Amino acid sequence: MRAIKTLFSLIAICLSSLLMSPTSHATALEADYIVAVVGDTVITRNELRSRLEVVLKQLTKQGTPLPPQEDLERQMLERMIMETAQFAYARESGLRIDDTQLDQAIGRIAASNQMTLAQFRSTLEKDGIHYPSFREEIRGEMIMARLREREVESRLVISESEIDNYLANEGAQGNDEYHIAHILLRAPESASPEQLLKLRQRGEQALTKARSGENFAELTAAYSDAQDALQGGDIGWRRLNGLPTLYAETVARLQPGQISDLLRSSAGFHIIKLIDKRGGNQPTSVRQTRARHILIRTNEVTSEAEARHRLETVRERIVNGMDFAEQARIFSQDGSAAKGGELGWLNPGDTVPDFERAMDALQPGEVSAIVQSPFGMHLIQVLERRDRDVTDERQRMTARQVIRERKLEIAYQDWLRQLRDRTYVENRLEKEL
Repeated sequence: MRAIKTLFSLIAICLSSLLMSPTSHATALEADYIVAVVGDTVITRNELRSRLEVVLKQLTKQGTPLPPQEDLERQMLERMIMETAQFAYARESGLRIDDTQLDQAIGRIAASNQMTLAQFRSTLEKDGIHYPSFREEIRGEMIMARLREREVESRLVISESEIDNYLANEGAQGNDEYHIAHILLRAPESASPEQLLKLRQRGEQALTKARSGENFAELTAAYSDAQDALQGGDIGWRRLNGLPTLYAETVARLQPGQISDLLRSSAGFHIIKLIDKRGGNQPTSVRQTRARHILIRTNEVTSEAEARHRLETVRERIVNGMDFAEQARIFSQDGSAAKGGELGWLNPGDTVPDFERAMDALQPGEVSAIVQSPFGMHLIQVLERRDRDVTDERQRMTARQVIRERKLEIAYQDWLRQLRDRTYVENRLEKEL
């Protein structure tokens, strides 16, 4: 029973608007029409209705009071618009998740719930979840995660001077952790004064309701444009210095249960609720990995299949005794090629998740199978590992991670807003409402 509960908790996080079950197909018999146009893709009323059915079940199961149907429809359609825009951009830029990667990801979800893949599938189907649709939803979540890694995370630059400044001014802060939830009302990049005024009024309306005691999770479902809106806007536990500056400065002044004023940022308007606070523990040692890799980039010229084939040939040579470093100098399309693919000593979080997960599974001296990341196809070899009880180094590493977390959410929201603004969108539901 505990495993089953964990399973559906995980699904709720990964699939914030799960998929329609086979019984939902009956809805398709109702009159259908287009409610939004996104680029060259349309979203129909029945597609929106099917997504809403599942979300309503999810909110009911969580015990979240339901927001007005009109508000929930508006929020769900905006979410579908953003998903469609991201999928279109991924498709145009050649980002794909093949069936092998998808099966591996679903296998990890099943294993984390102590189930075989067959047991996992059976459990989903018993709960009325259409398994082929579930697979495609997971594929979609992976594509959006890869987009975030490639378009936002990989482009964040953290300078040594930023780290020095952080350590001088904030490094001595306590390690207390804060559990917060938020509402984001996203503003268009070039919003007019009239649009900002309308958005501010909507934010003030949400704030008034929150402070009058209305359920915050219900309000996020009705008002928030953030990706976590259907999870109650729950950001989870964060250290104060791991939050965006605006959030950190605000949360520091709140007591558990309190709600902030309406806040303004470049992304739009925000409302923050401090749910709880606790003391945090800082790790005393770090597991570091010294590794090297060979990268073949995928793009319009080099397909995933071609890159994979080239690397399989290289891997076979290495397994048969050829020098990894020499092969990296010849074939790798990464800046580390001149150093034989050497990446030096890596701390947790230094590489993108797909790369780090594969690297962590290797024994020293072992060469990985082909690993796909947002940058292309990799071969990875772990040279050695060590546990370091560091002081200054750990402080700088922690500072880098904190600054990265702080900048990431702001950068991601900016990227989403820019993508939304440059995508042709016709929201016909707004005209209905």
